[in-house]
Amino acid sequence: MITLRRSEERGHANHGWLDSFHTFSFANYHDANHMGFGPLRVINDDRIAAGRGFGKHGHRDMEIITYVLDGAVAHEDSMGNGSTIRPGDIQRMSAGRGVMHSEFNPQPDAGTHLLQIWIEPDVTNIEPEYEEKRFPEVEKRGRFRLVASPDGAEGSARIHQNAQFYVGLFDGDESATYTLAAGRRAWLHVARGEVSVNGQALGPGDAAAIEDADMVTLSDGRQAEVLLFDLP
Repeated sequence: MITLRRSEERGHANHGWLDSFHTFSFANYHDANHMGFGPLRVINDDRIAAGRGFGKHGHRDMEIITYVLDGAVAHEDSMGNGSTIRPGDIQRMSAGRGVMHSEFNPQPDAGTHLLQIWIEPDVTNIEPEYEEKRFPEVEKRGRFRLVASPDGAEGSARIHQNAQFYVGLFDGDESATYTLAAGRRAWLHVARGEVSVNGQALGPGDAAAIEDADMVTLSDGRQAEVLLFDLP
C-alpha cells in the first residue's frame, strides 16, 4: 500500500530569513495525523537566507541528519566540532544526553537549501557524537546509495536506530528497485525533480509512505533527487 503526502499538504513557516516546510508536526505546526512515520520524526525542507541561521540551541536523545541540496551550512557544537558542509555531504549528530550547536549559512550573497532529518534513537542518554560523510554524485546516479545505517555499512554514517537511509539521483531512463524485508516499511521523499514511485507520479516536496509491500520501484525520473528510508 502506498499513501501519498503531497508537498502542499505540509506545514509551512516563513520567518523571513528561514522558509521551512514540515513533513511532520514540528514547532508551531501540529497535525495529529502526521507526527512521524515509525522512528522517522522530522523532515524539514529549509531555505536559509544569506548570512543567516540558527543560533546556539540544544538537543538531546535524537539522531539529527543534515543533507545540503544547495549552498553551505557552517556548524559549531559543544563537542568542539566546527566545519562547513556542502551538497553531497551528510552530517550526523547523535544528541544523546545533550548537545548545543549552531547552524549558519556562511555565504554572503546566496541562499542555502537543506533537509534536516530527525530519527528517534533506540538508545538514550549516550555520549553525544558527530560525524560527516561525503557521497559523490556518481555513487547516487541511477541507484539507491546507502548514506546512513545502524552499522555504518558501505561507508555510511552510523545512526542509533534500526533504519537505513538512502539517496538516489534519477533522470531519463534511469530506474531502480529496492526490496523491503518482511515487517519493514519505507518513506520516500522527493527532494527535487519528478519521479514515479510504484506507478505514482511525485514532484518536488512530495512523499510516499509504503507499507505492506515488497518493493519500491522508481522510474521516469526528471532531474530527481530522492531520499528513501527503510524503517521498522
